[in-house]
Amino acid sequence: MKALILVGGFGTRLRPLTLSVPKPLVDFANKPMILHQIEALKSIGVTEVILAISYQPQVMLNFLEEFESRLGIRITCSQETEPLGTAGPLALAKEKILEEPDTPFFVLNSDIICEYPLQDLLHFHIAHGGEASIMVTKVAEPSKYGVAVVDENTHKVMKFVEKPSMFVGNKINAGIYILNPCVLDRIPLQPTSLERQIFPSIVERGLLYAMVYEGFWMDIGQPKDYLTGLRLYLEHLRAKSPSILAVGGNIIGNVLIDETAVIGEGCLIGPDVAVGRGCVVEPGVRLSSCTLMKGVRVRRSAHVSGSIVGWHSTVGESAHVGNMAILGEDVHVRETMFLNGVMVLPHKEINSHFVKPEIVM
Repeated sequence: MKALILVGGFGTRLRPLTLSVPKPLVDFANKPMILHQIEALKSIGVTEVILAISYQPQVMLNFLEEFESRLGIRITCSQETEPLGTAGPLALAKEKILEEPDTPFFVLNSDIICEYPLQDLLHFHIAHGGEASIMVTKVAEPSKYGVAVVDENTHKVMKFVEKPSMFVGNKINAGIYILNPCVLDRIPLQPTSLERQIFPSIVERGLLYAMVYEGFWMDIGQPKDYLTGLRLYLEHLRAKSPSILAVGGNIIGNVLIDETAVIGEGCLIGPDVAVGRGCVVEPGVRLSSCTLMKGVRVRRSAHVSGSIVGWHSTVGESAHVGNMAILGEDVHVRETMFLNGVMVLPHKEINSHFVKPEIVM
């Protein structure tokens, strides 16, 4: 089987991190977020992953070279020269997909984190015999989303309702699909939406089905949801692979620490923390609900909470970084500084306090 991952777009909601790399290459739980998807696809027998790219194509191509042989799966690119929406990239990659002309293929949004029940979705798709299957998940507040109204008996999607003002259901599109190749014949090579144009047309023919997914799910395309997704993912690891998580008297709750990271004496770490490759956490540091990406140094007695610290940045001695602060790549916070909800662009030095959220250019 093949899979296409939609990795286009500028990742504006996750800036300043996406000023350094495309959104799919932003670290999540200590590896590029797209790797979680590629590894899940490889595990169920997908032999080729096509990345539909537009933004920073050379960076993505370098990524291919590094991970293709390491993962043992073919990774190719289909590059847009203009934005094509969520369906147009399928038309652009049609020849690649149709190298397996009678085989259904996966389509994934690149910023979804979940358990990836891809084998279950494949079995579901084969069993119902329709043209397309989507994975849906239940949410507490469906009015924020586009809702799929699904027949409980047949699992057919009856209609989509965008941000309903009154309750019509609580199942939303989870961003993971299986399509038959015939769907490609109805997608024009122009900006087109899978969700608003292609799927409704399949619904009209009664050939779109929805599998309800009960596990954790989050679109991690913006900082608040990224940190929520990290908490859910670490909870999942606790249930499925607890040996991966850190243990010790200085650890609270679920914490993921790369084996190359160095943790000093007297630190208190957790809950819901990821410490990346090559990080140095000096003595007396407090970390909670945060991510430290590759090469970060947190100097002694500093405190980082509810925040994301980008690659090769430094948090100075006794500094406090919190309340959804996002530090881009190579940001250096001087000692004793207080940063509250600040977004700092890459390659900056911070030598003054920021007591209210703002963007540091």
